[in-house]
Amino acid sequence: MPGAISYRMNAESSKETARFLHYQGLFRFLTGFAGIASLAVNYRELSHDLNKAVPLLMVVVYIALAPVILQRISQPTKARACQLLALIDALLLGCLIALLHLSPLPSLLFFLALQFNALAIGGWRKLIADDVALFIGLLAVVLAYSFPWTMEVDLFTSLPPMIALGLYTCIYGRNTSTEILSDGKKIKELERQQIQLKLRNYRLSKYLSPTLLKAIQSGKDVKLETHRRKLTIFFSDIKGFSELAEEMEGQPLTNLLNNYLTEMSQIAIKHGGTIDKFIGDAVMVFFGDPSTKGVKEDCVAAVSMAIAMKKHMKELQQRWVSQGIQKPLEIRMGINTGYCAVGNFGTEDRLDYTLLGTEVNLASRLESAAQPGEILISHETYSLVKELILCEDRGDIQIKGFQHPVKAYAAIDLRRNLGGAHQYFEHITDGFSFYMDTDRIRNYDQDKILQSLIDAANHLQSRKKK
Repeated sequence: MPGAISYRMNAESSKETARFLHYQGLFRFLTGFAGIASLAVNYRELSHDLNKAVPLLMVVVYIALAPVILQRISQPTKARACQLLALIDALLLGCLIALLHLSPLPSLLFFLALQFNALAIGGWRKLIADDVALFIGLLAVVLAYSFPWTMEVDLFTSLPPMIALGLYTCIYGRNTSTEILSDGKKIKELERQQIQLKLRNYRLSKYLSPTLLKAIQSGKDVKLETHRRKLTIFFSDIKGFSELAEEMEGQPLTNLLNNYLTEMSQIAIKHGGTIDKFIGDAVMVFFGDPSTKGVKEDCVAAVSMAIAMKKHMKELQQRWVSQGIQKPLEIRMGINTGYCAVGNFGTEDRLDYTLLGTEVNLASRLESAAQPGEILISHETYSLVKELILCEDRGDIQIKGFQHPVKAYAAIDLRRNLGGAHQYFEHITDGFSFYMDTDRIRNYDQDKILQSLIDAANHLQSRKKK
């Protein structure tokens, strides 16, 4: 490659390479034949002087052979060949300007054509390289032949480069407009694909917890692998749900279960839990993976979630009573903290993100041993939450599958909720269901609630006297 200056051409894309070849070939063809035409007009005795005709014939041969040469060159080396031919084009254009005796108007037109082509397809680096090559060609001819510099303006000599520059500009403008329209269509197609991708992600989010979905979308490689981590595991199910399933029809039962699982899931997500699976009316949630705030914070979040679920269950009971479900449904929960194997289990074709280990089994057994409406936690969990959550000692209980008795506690409520300003009352029996959370009652509703309680008490008292 002549000279030490080179420019960077984006040859990584075949489309960009083809674009460069197209416009550089167009520039070579138009300026080459415009230059020959200008010289033919300038040297009117050209047909009688073979010394001047032969170089022009060689230029014609070069213009004809350049695209053939590029077609035969392999793709990896085509970028360098394009750069070399582009510099030869600029070099010959400099020679042409010198042969025109530096006539101002045609020289300016050829120079502008070179600048426009360089900036359009190669940027500033190509512009600098082409200008250097043009200057070398011009200087070589001037020094070799000592042509006089003429200031005469010959319109016939200037007409070919004027036409060449005009044609190149028009063709480039038309092609650019077509590319813009094509790019606009591609952008709309990409926007449509992006909308479809968002819809797919939304549908996928229904099957995965937000924390797990975020981990997958981050680009992490999903493969069969597990790691050992200290987690807090939560299990829950509805006491009496099997009996209810025998009494209710399919669709109402499905609606009740879906509503229950939806609201419990929202509470789990709010507290940062990873929902592992639903097994009928049972729910499995764990804290500490794929993201963690620390073992203690994860443990507190798990027990706080269980307390929130227990309280929300009272509201669901009121709703179910209004739907005709007289027998109250109670949730029972078990929580344990310990080291588990967590990660992707399964096969290369189908993976399940879950956890395994004895600590998982203990959490499940604690849930089975819990009384309706009770949150039974292990000693490990209790030791991490006892400062923030009030718990009652349930002593040693025998757990199925464990040889020795297990120390268990019942989580009551967050200690900050047990003051005078945070109380709730509940009572459920046949024909009567009552639940009141004084912390959530708005001030302007207190009189209405109080009047309703007085009316109900008076009505009950009058029936008792009869």
